[in-house]
Amino acid sequence: MKIKRYKLINGEPVWIVVIRLFLGMVFVFSSVVKGIDPVGTAYRVEDYLLVFGWSGLVRYAIVIAFLVIISEFILGIAFLFKLRMKIAVFAMFFIMVFFTVVTYFDAVNNWVPDCGCFGDAVKLSNWQTFFKNIFLISLNIIALIKYKTWRFNGKPIVQWMVIFIIGGLFAGFVTYNYRHLPIVDFRAWKVGRSMKTTGENNEKVYVTYKNKTTGEIKEYQSPNYPWKDSTWLAQWEFVNQRIDDSQVDKKYNLVIEDSLGNDFTKDIIENRDKQFIVISYYLSAASNEGMKKLSRIIPEIKKYGVSVVLLTASDNAEIKKVLKQYHLNIPAYFADDVELKAMIRSNPGLMLMQNAIVLKKWHYNDFPNKKNIDKQLNNNSMAN
Repeated sequence: MKIKRYKLINGEPVWIVVIRLFLGMVFVFSSVVKGIDPVGTAYRVEDYLLVFGWSGLVRYAIVIAFLVIISEFILGIAFLFKLRMKIAVFAMFFIMVFFTVVTYFDAVNNWVPDCGCFGDAVKLSNWQTFFKNIFLISLNIIALIKYKTWRFNGKPIVQWMVIFIIGGLFAGFVTYNYRHLPIVDFRAWKVGRSMKTTGENNEKVYVTYKNKTTGEIKEYQSPNYPWKDSTWLAQWEFVNQRIDDSQVDKKYNLVIEDSLGNDFTKDIIENRDKQFIVISYYLSAASNEGMKKLSRIIPEIKKYGVSVVLLTASDNAEIKKVLKQYHLNIPAYFADDVELKAMIRSNPGLMLMQNAIVLKKWHYNDFPNKKNIDKQLNNNSMAN
């Protein structure tokens, strides 16, 4: 008689149904946000492969990313619709055990600061990720105990057909996002966003000096210290300097330099004129077809008097080789490969900016033709 206290849904207690649906929705959500940005997921896979010493598998990072994303989605769908539950429950359990162990060591050692569990849509610290996994694996244990009551009415062949059809459609969705830019951009460098740094006047510089006789150490806010007093300078020696930029709103960590180490970040990002930026984190890994397209469209862009620059983490020798190979007459600047990967999920990629605002981004499969360039530069059109 006690069981009658619980409300039932198709013979199942409501709390059991809630657990099943919750696990299913978490896995579907996780797979969808990663599937929107499979290249970003592949970067995370590379990070983990490198820290665990499996560098030989890095070349297969995108394949592993696809397998993880699609597997998560299928398991989530299986839980939501009670498809092949015995296989789904045990598969989810072993996957959760694996990732819980990985995230524990990652939390302890901080090997990879961002696990990418929910792509760039939801950011979690390593310890938050670990405890999230502990919570999910606890629910999964309940699922292991109760899965026999979660049965789909259809025959096994029908269940497999549903899984393969839905899984196939989702694989197509992931492939589309791989061959083009993500349909939703969760990162900072998204179209329409201003990347202008504000509050620079609030930056404070502090200098520390030590008394040569007494050893006393004092910190001053620059320039409010007697740096013009020769007597004072004879008694005190410089120790170090620190910058307090906590009141500065800087939307990126990107630093752009020329071959001599001169900083051109603001000159390029905050250029008041329209500026095309070619982005290739490593030119050796750039798409050959994409580079050929650039060699055709850059001369068209220059006809409008609009500048084009290249940002890359490649060395000088590689830059000269590639520019000569594809007949690209554009200035090249250096930037960190991690920052360049965050700017655009394409190698090479093309970005149009003006006064720190991202006007447009293109994957190399979607580079603009002459007509599209004309629309962008003459009509201020944001359309492809």
